[in-house]
Order: sequence, then structure tokens, then C-alpha cells
Amino acid sequence: MLLGTGVVLAGGAVAVAVTVWPSASEPSRERSSVSAVEGSPSASPSPSRTYPLSQEPRTIPAVRQHEAARGPGWKPAEGGRVVVRNAALADEGRLTADELGLAYAGETEPRDGDVELALNGTGRSSSEAYTLTVKDRRVRIAAPAEAGVFYGTRTLKQEVRGGTAPEGVVRDEPAKPQRGFMLDIARKHFTAGWIEDRIRELGDLKYNQLGLHFSDDQGFRIESTSHPEVVSEQHLTKAQVKKILDLAESRHIEVVPEIDSPGHLGAVIAGNPGLQLVNAQGVAASGAVDISKPAAAEVVDELLDEYADLFDGAYWHLGADEYRALMVSNPEASYPQLAAAARAKYGSGATVADLATGWLNDRAEVMRGHDRTVRAWNDGFFRGGTVQADKAIQVAYWTGKEIGARPPVEYLSAGRQVVNYNDEYLYYVLGEPNQFVYPTGQRIYESWTPRVLRGTTAVSAQYDDQILGGVFAVWCDLANRQTEAQVAAGVRMPLRALSQKLWDPGQPGMGWAEFRELAGRVS
Repeated sequence: MLLGTGVVLAGGAVAVAVTVWPSASEPSRERSSVSAVEGSPSASPSPSRTYPLSQEPRTIPAVRQHEAARGPGWKPAEGGRVVVRNAALADEGRLTADELGLAYAGETEPRDGDVELALNGTGRSSSEAYTLTVKDRRVRIAAPAEAGVFYGTRTLKQEVRGGTAPEGVVRDEPAKPQRGFMLDIARKHFTAGWIEDRIRELGDLKYNQLGLHFSDDQGFRIESTSHPEVVSEQHLTKAQVKKILDLAESRHIEVVPEIDSPGHLGAVIAGNPGLQLVNAQGVAASGAVDISKPAAAEVVDELLDEYADLFDGAYWHLGADEYRALMVSNPEASYPQLAAAARAKYGSGATVADLATGWLNDRAEVMRGHDRTVRAWNDGFFRGGTVQADKAIQVAYWTGKEIGARPPVEYLSAGRQVVNYNDEYLYYVLGEPNQFVYPTGQRIYESWTPRVLRGTTAVSAQYDDQILGGVFAVWCDLANRQTEAQVAAGVRMPLRALSQKLWDPGQPGMGWAEFRELAGRVS
């Protein structure tokens, strides 16, 4: 529609100002104005309609950087498509198209209304970094690797849940490379479908690890062909696990398995009673195998080898905590067979702690044969001694409450890499035994950072690079105290708070009440 107004100029010429309005069929066209003098060449167009500067996206976790711009932004519309520049991004493209109600067009040129996914050499250091550009009624997400592109699509998904993706450029990447959720499926059987739902949730929050602690005293929860006698009645089949792994891979989440040893092996001992550790008085040590017996190593290594073929990720958790022989005042007197084995293997001054450290190193060697990076609980590392834990074993620091527990700085100052499982903030223990209380998202959001490894006090910033990230852990000590639905509800806000603090450990840009309200809208 054109509306003209005339103004008489000197010499009798008439200037006509013409305002162009969008038609009903073109609701998104910008309003513009042009002016011309009758009988003379067209003058330069006047500026187009000016949009206010865009606001920073509101997502969980928040983006690290947003360059504001003027423009209408973007939201899914009829006829919009997802296109990819690289065939490797087909999975991300199809998923995003399905989630946003768009068509998937594959490798083709983008047009107005489209979302474009691309791999490029941006020169950014992290494979998880990405750039998301909203411009000219299009979206382009580009990254050096597929994971970064995926995280860009998670940002876009949350933006449009909240309304419109704002004009401008997002440049984003995580502060920490390991962002995890650990689930104790040994003490409590969780259904495959429930675990799959958590994977979808984790992916949208940009987590990249799911830990599965599937062997303990109370149960062994994954089908086994090498030792079927250890498997609990309620368990996941390997087919179910493979489906879980495929879904996790599609969300760029790595599954980190854990077979804890030489303690917490009650289910394995139930099927192999000859492996049980017994003290000098003939009393059995709960959940502990006798590591002086070669058969104990054989059974555990056969299980490690079997599951290494099922779980093919880069990481493996070896446990190594709470070995009963080292939870007594005089291990050598209480377990003389272990003391004798330590001296025979490592020399006259060796102790039971040395034998346990040797056990850890031997299991780490088994997993290195499968090209795995391994971690163990911090109370599986011992001060002094003849034998030292291999330097490549990452420390999963969970507590300072155990007898003899060493402060985090002892590991960090020795150059070790540490993953934060701080039981003060990140342990969700069913039934709240042993003075545990259910952690809250607010407490994580307001007072935890990756450098708070033990209690509530942060270690020095000089160690920040050695702290690889953090893991929120669900432990099922009193398995029946909560249902699957209650666990999902209980961990919901803690997971969102933790995702924020692992992506950007700085002071959040909004208060807890605002963050909680945002979570209800976008995640």
C-alpha cells in the first residue's frame, strides 16, 4: 500500500514522500520510506525501519557471549527447513528439524526461514565451541566439531521455547570439559526408558557424560556372558544398554561405566564365594574380595574385558574406595594374608595399602589396553607407601569425611587431574542416610563452583585447569525411599544449576528465583 504526500519546493517542483507498508501477505517485510522529486532522478532511500538492539538469549546454561544486533530475530515458521553443509551433521539436522517442527532438507542452499548447520575451522580451541548467528531471517550454527553444532541447536531450541531467537551472534563454549550425571543402578534397578529420558534431559542441558555404577554389594545390573552367575534378577540386557548408548551418542554424551573394586563387590562374591576376604578371626569383610588371591583379579579382569567391548567410550571408572581391609586400625594384623602378599610382591616394607594400590594400577593397565582413561575415588589413593597410584589415573574427589581422607590440594599439588563429585553439594543419596541431605539447585547455583571440591571451601585458582569438571551423583543406599519419578523430580533443578556452573563458573547473571522461573519456561 502506498501513501503519498506532496510538498511544493522552490521553482514549483513537487516533492512526494512515499511510505511503503507491508501487505497482508508479507507480514515480516520491514517498513521503509523513499522520497523523490517529480521529473528528476530518484534520491537516495531513507533508512529502513529501525529495530531495537536485541537482548541476550535466555537459556540454561546461559551463553558466554552475545553480540547484539538490530533485526526481527527468528522463530520457526511454515516452510522453514533445516539444511546441513556437511553430511556428518545429518543426525543433528534431523533431530533439530523434528524438535522445531521444520522440514529436513539435507545438503542444500539455505533460504529465508531456514536453519543452517555447518562444520568450519573457526580456530576456536574447544571442539564443543560454536557460533550461532541470527541474521536476515535465517539461523546459521557453525562449529569445528559435531558436538559444538549440537550445543548450538540446544541453545536455539531453548530460545524459541521462550519466544524468538534474538538477532545477533552467539559465541559460546563450556568452561569445563567434563559435565556429568552419575546414576547408581546397582543398588536400585532403573528402567531403560527412564535412563533414556534422563539422556534427553542431559543433552538439552549440554552435559556430556552419564556415569553408570552398575556393580555393588546389592546388585549387578547388566547382562554378562563371562560371569552370568553375578547378574541380578532385575537387570538391563545388553540390547537395552546398546540402545541407551546409541541415544547417548546422538546427544554427544559419553557413558562412563563403573565396576568398583576391590570393595563393593558383594554381588560378584555372591556368585563366587571363594573370593571373599576373611580376617584373621575368620570373619568375612562385607563386599571385599581377597586381593592376595589371583582368582579375584581374574574374575574382575574378565568382567572389565567383557564390558569394554560393550562400552566403547574414552573413560572408565575403577572405583577403588572403601576397601574393608583398609578401614580397620591395623590392616596388617587383621589381614595377615594381605600383608604377606604385599611383602612378597613389593618388598619387606610394603603394606596392605601398597597391595591395594597395586591392584588399582593393575586394573588401570587392563583398561589402558582398551585405550581408556581411568578414574578412581579419592579414598582409593593413599599417602606415602612403597607403591604409588599411576599418575594418569584421574581423581574422582567425593569426600573428606572418610578416615584418613586427604585434602584436594594433596592431589592437585602432585599434578593430578581431578573431577569434582563433592558430596556436600553433588550427592543425592536416597533416604538421606549417614547425615546426607538432598542437595538443592539453589545451593549449587549460589555457592558452588568447580573449585569447591571438599566441604564449602574453594581451592586456589592456580589449580583450576587441573579440575576437569563436575558430576552430580545419585546414590541408592536406601533404594525404595524414592520412585523413579521422585528421583527425576528431585534432581531436576540441581541438574540445571550444575549445568550453569560447569558451563560458566562465574557469578550468574540472574538470581535464583529468576533462574528457576526461566527453567520452567525453556527447559
